[in-house]
Amino acid sequence: MILGSGCTRHCGFCSVRSGCPEPVDRDEPENVAEAAAELGLRYVVITSVTRDDLPDGGSGHFARTIAAVRKALSAAKIEVLTPDFKGDPDALRTVLDAGPDVLNHNIETIERLYPLVRPEADYRRSLTVLGNARKAAAGIFIKSGFMLGLGETRAEVMGLLKDLRRAGCDFITIGQYLRPTRNNLPVVEYVRPEAFEALRLAALEMGFKYAASGPLVRSSMNAEEMYGHV
Repeated sequence: MILGSGCTRHCGFCSVRSGCPEPVDRDEPENVAEAAAELGLRYVVITSVTRDDLPDGGSGHFARTIAAVRKALSAAKIEVLTPDFKGDPDALRTVLDAGPDVLNHNIETIERLYPLVRPEADYRRSLTVLGNARKAAAGIFIKSGFMLGLGETRAEVMGLLKDLRRAGCDFITIGQYLRPTRNNLPVVEYVRPEAFEALRLAALEMGFKYAASGPLVRSSMNAEEMYGHV
């Protein structure tokens, strides 16, 4: 995770510290690349907190980190899990121009629950980010993910999957929301494994290239396996 440990947003499901973030570490791209090289990684996932305080939302820092990792590990695949950059197409373009193999932006939940779960984000804006990435970078995979157990209905989840597929998503991850602290949103439902499996099959029928769906699935879990599957 790059761009510090403090987030400028206050999502109800997340335990990352909110508030005034620290200054950007200009040496971080090279440090991340050095660490990835020392570990001999074949697949590198780069994510961040949301930095609405930065003019470019941190997109330039993402691009520099991608470039540094490419230089240190030329054979490694790179996935980025980005914030929405407030919907700024230039910021998204900056990240895509750096050449990641996978662009992931998690939609997190259904549209109705956004004011509760992601009060400073926008469902349609996140779909637009994914759609713009698909249009601008035909040669990469587009990925998203969301949680169950926050109060959504089956029909709403199916609608969400259809929206993501229309936006051009290739990969989807679906997992159970687990409350990280007592200050976060409570779990409304623990969804049964067979319901996750039914959604996995439904996603594949819709045309997703790969769907990971289960109680313990998280957005970057088995990311290399997902990429290698196609």
